[in-house]
Amino acid sequence: MTPTELMRRAIALSHEGMRDGVGVGPFGALIAKDGAIVAEGCNRVVATNDPTAHAEIVAIRAACAALGSFNLAGCEIYTSCEPCPMCLAAIYWARLTRISYANSRTDAARIGFDDDLLYREIPLPLDARSIPITRVLADEARVAFDTWEKKPDKVRY
Repeated sequence: MTPTELMRRAIALSHEGMRDGVGVGPFGALIAKDGAIVAEGCNRVVATNDPTAHAEIVAIRAACAALGSFNLAGCEIYTSCEPCPMCLAAIYWARLTRISYANSRTDAARIGFDDDLLYREIPLPLDARSIPITRVLADEARVAFDTWEKKPDKVRY
């Protein structure tokens, strides 16, 4: 499939999710490799009571299951909207090669999805963020990191 056809499918997924009542939000995404669709997803936040069930996350989870790997290097994501910070982070963690999107975060904000709030929060110092964040028991927690660092059979991701 061409990039245009892949994006049209991602947009169609945003409509299908709303129509079928699976995804209340107008978001669709797919993962492709070499022009072929590996996995698809639509927003399922309300249907699953899972605030992380954004279309991109659903598609990434399905692609990882389909390919039997947490590393999606060589794959691309086509999404009907510019990814929110959570989805963007997941895309980087999955090692996707390219992101193509249709609607912008400004378009999403216009209809009530304020992803831009999160983009504004991330660069703030911890003590300036709207949700208080406190570091607790760092020395005790560091033991797990020390153990990981010495673990001979660890799998880096």
